[in-house]
Amino acid sequence: MDIIELQEKIREEKEKNGTLILAHTYQSPEIIDIADVTGDSYALAKAATKYQNKRVLLCGVRFMAETVKILSPEKEVVLPEPEATCPMAEQISPERVRKFKIENPDFSVVAYINTTAALKAECDVCVTSSSAIKIVSAMESKNILFIPDKNLGSFVKEKLPEKNIVLWDGYCPVHNQITADDVKKAKSEYPDALLAVHPECPKEVLPFADYIGATSGIIDFALNSDKPVIIGTEGGVYDSLILKHKDKKFYQLAKQKLICEDMKKTDIQKVYNALVGKGGENIQLDETLRLKAKVSLDNMLKYGG
Repeated sequence: MDIIELQEKIREEKEKNGTLILAHTYQSPEIIDIADVTGDSYALAKAATKYQNKRVLLCGVRFMAETVKILSPEKEVVLPEPEATCPMAEQISPERVRKFKIENPDFSVVAYINTTAALKAECDVCVTSSSAIKIVSAMESKNILFIPDKNLGSFVKEKLPEKNIVLWDGYCPVHNQITADDVKKAKSEYPDALLAVHPECPKEVLPFADYIGATSGIIDFALNSDKPVIIGTEGGVYDSLILKHKDKKFYQLAKQKLICEDMKKTDIQKVYNALVGKGGENIQLDETLRLKAKVSLDNMLKYGG
């Protein structure tokens, strides 16, 4: 079957078996097109709680499927490609955090949502790139360990000098590749364009940006801009924008670098296979671990509003 035929089969099958399809914004356009909900990892997890579907297909990476399961334990959560993981989510071990907390009892631990369930279980609160500044600012603790992304953490630290924020050595391998030279090259090629970048990019890149924010914010900025916009995040966002908004001009920053291979492991055939029960992985979490991990997500709502 070609892509169009597979998409039609998927639409028919999901209606038949009552499966909710969630797709991260970094997925390919053909997957975005058949999804019931698209968005970032937390938006997808929250969306799952609002639907009655007992079965959820998460097109993204493992930690995202885990987050859905944490918030919707009664649902069957399927990851179409079991090998789709996130290197950043696994860079910091839970053991390392436990040791730090014992040695530094006056610190609170803030985890970017791009973390495993096991790591979330050791942290006090989760944040997204869009809510990190608001949440860290609202926390009573002055001393903060921010994990795993040193780049997002550095962005938060600069905005909140009143906090004592400790950073470790985690990062997104995709966004972390971007350099100031990449930005200068893009601005030279597209001098009339504005630049929107994700705060997972290194600190040296951010001063060149006209907008710094989460994926959803970058999309909103690009769509509301009267000028062309250089998209400084994973290429799936650019791919969707140019397909859906042909009346506007977008350019991809460092096109060969901003590709998440793990996100691209999920293709339309694997989505179909998982949908009909011939592939994918049913995500399972130990209940004790799930409840511990849920605390950090609950606190995210408490501080983030």
